[in-house]
Amino acid sequence: MRKNLTGLSVFLLTAILAVQPVQAARTRDQIAQEREKTKQEQRNTQSQYEEVQGMLGDLEEEQSALEEQMQELDAQLVEVIASVGLMEELIGETQVQIQEAQAEYDEAKAREDEQYAAMKKRIRYLYEEGNVSYVELILKTGSWSDMLNQTEYVEKLSEYDANMLKKYILLKEEVAIKQAQLEDRESELEAQHHELEEEKAAMEEMMAEMEEISADYEVQIAKVRQQAATYKAQIKQQNAQLEKLQQEENEIIRQEEERRKAEEAARKAAQSGGSSSTSVETTATGGLKTVPPPTGSTGADIAQYACQFVGNPYVAGGTSLVNGADCSGFVMAVYQQYGYKLPRNSASMRSAGREVSYDQAQAGDIICYAGHVAIYLGGGRIVHASTERTGIKYGYANYRPILTVRRIVG
Repeated sequence: MRKNLTGLSVFLLTAILAVQPVQAARTRDQIAQEREKTKQEQRNTQSQYEEVQGMLGDLEEEQSALEEQMQELDAQLVEVIASVGLMEELIGETQVQIQEAQAEYDEAKAREDEQYAAMKKRIRYLYEEGNVSYVELILKTGSWSDMLNQTEYVEKLSEYDANMLKKYILLKEEVAIKQAQLEDRESELEAQHHELEEEKAAMEEMMAEMEEISADYEVQIAKVRQQAATYKAQIKQQNAQLEKLQQEENEIIRQEEERRKAEEAARKAAQSGGSSSTSVETTATGGLKTVPPPTGSTGADIAQYACQFVGNPYVAGGTSLVNGADCSGFVMAVYQQYGYKLPRNSASMRSAGREVSYDQAQAGDIICYAGHVAIYLGGGRIVHASTERTGIKYGYANYRPILTVRRIVG
């Protein structure tokens, strides 16, 4: 009866194998090619995105510098406009002062002319009127005292006229000087006003040019931002495509793993059907209860050797391939069988051997994660001491973010 069951099991396993996809390897190659193509496209897109981001940064920096210049120019323009207004007020005040000085001058000139005319009239009357001379006018006085008084009067009259004439002449000259000074100041203010108006016009023209350049910057920045958004969307799509390809590859790996297990089960079933004894005891989950001697010396040999302990327990701090080990203890114990001495903890193993890329990973390499390590089997699969619940088991290399891949052999 046992043999009949065994034969049936072999038949069923063979049937399962028959329906497995026969083009899995080809499909994985196609996925790998498509992934590499997508990665290259993503690298190109990322390069273009970074280039556009650089252009955007340069444009924004130039625009910021231009805005600072515009602010400075605006402040200067406000100051010039205020100066123009002040200059116009000063010119107006000066024109009023010139008008006032002109009035003073006209008045002084009129008084000078009036005084001069009165003095000439009196002199003509005293010295030139009729046939009476100045001496006769004095001698006609009734007494010596009258004569002296008349002489003193004439002298005082002459002195008064002379002083008043001199006074009006000096006043006229002073007003004329003042008026000339005011006119000079007005001319100077007019020149300054003209220069300020020209400076104001130049600044306004510069401001208009800067505003036009600033508007052009806005257009350029908007275009560059649109380009950056387009590249960013492309990168997102490419990431989604890479994730989809990874999922497809994981499914193929899962199918290959199921096929491998089916083959292994078929092989064991065939062996158990033809022989009633075995030299190696296994646990209920398939882990070896003894440590067999290692064979070979390649990374693939080490990986194959490590697979024999799948099903054995996970023990925190343990280093026993049979009685239990944690992740680093398991890796260390496997390599120890081949004469390699590795660090005891997972963090230190990230520096062991030499680093290779995941794309170049080979069977026997150590896959390092944050707080965890595993032995790579090839084809995206690993063997590792996972958790207390699952023990030593198979898994997928990319089930967690990979920090580094370390090659110990070769």
